[in-house]
Amino acid sequence: MFVTRKEIREETARRLREAGIEEYEYETWMLLEWKLGVDRAEYFMDPDAEVPQEQWNDLDAALRKRERRIPLQYLMGSCEFMGYSFAVDERVLIPRQDTECLVELAVEQMQRSPEPCRVLDLCTGSGCIGVSVKLLCPQAQVVLSDVSEGALAVAGENARRLGAPVELVQGDLFENVQGTFDYILSNPPYIPSKVIDGLMPEVRDHEPRLALDGTEDGLHFYRRIVREATKRLRPGGRLLFEIGQEQGEALLSLLQEAGYEETVIRQDLAGLDRIAVGRWPGKKEP
Repeated sequence: MFVTRKEIREETARRLREAGIEEYEYETWMLLEWKLGVDRAEYFMDPDAEVPQEQWNDLDAALRKRERRIPLQYLMGSCEFMGYSFAVDERVLIPRQDTECLVELAVEQMQRSPEPCRVLDLCTGSGCIGVSVKLLCPQAQVVLSDVSEGALAVAGENARRLGAPVELVQGDLFENVQGTFDYILSNPPYIPSKVIDGLMPEVRDHEPRLALDGTEDGLHFYRRIVREATKRLRPGGRLLFEIGQEQGEALLSLLQEAGYEETVIRQDLAGLDRIAVGRWPGKKEP
C-alpha cells in the first residue's frame, strides 16, 4: 500500500516506464496533478505527505488504463492547444503542438487584413484549428466541417465551452459547405494506409482511423481538397495544410499544377516540413 506522495510518484513512474511509455516522467507528474491535486512545487514542499487511500485507488485505476496504452488525453478528457483546453475523446484526434504552427501562420496573415475573413476548417475533428482561429480573430466568420457526426459533436461542444460562435457542417469535405472563403485550413488524414499498423499503440489502437488514413500514398485528401478548393477560394484566398514531414515536395507539385501561386512549405519548431500554403490567383475582393 502506498501512503506517501513520494511512494506513489515512484510507483507511477516505474509502471509507466515498464509499459513502454517514453514520456513516463512527464505523464507521472500529469497523473499526480490530475488525481492527487498536487503539482511539482507542492510535491517537493512535502514529498512524504500522506495520501488518502481513495485518492491512490483513483490514480491506480487511471494508471491501469494508461498501461493498456489508452492515451492520457482521452483518460483526462482534455488537451491543451494554443493555450486553450479542448475536450477530446476517441471520436477525434488528439491535437498536437505541430498543428499550432498552422493556426499561428493563418492568424498572422488574417490579422494583417483590414477586412473580416471567412474561414473554413476542413476535417475539423475536435475543432482545435477553427475554434482557436475564431478566439484569436473574433471578427472572422468560421465554418467547421467534418464527415464524422461524432467529431462534429466534440467540435461543437468545444466551441460552446470556449465561447467561439462558429458554424458546423457535416459532410464529405466541401459537401454541404456553402459559399467561398478567404482561408481554407485543413489537417486532413495523411498517413499512408500501410504505415498505420506500425504506429504507436496509442495512435493505432485508439485514435480514429478515419482521421488518420490518407489511403495508399497518404495524398488522397490533399488531391481532392486542392482540386475542389479552386471553386471555394475567393480571388487571393489562401489554402493552408498541415502535412507529413516527407510530403512537402508532393504538396508543392499538387498546388502548382492546380494553378496556385506563392506556394511555400513552412517548417515546425523541429525544422521539419509541416505546413503547405498556396494562394489562389487574383486580387482579394474589397
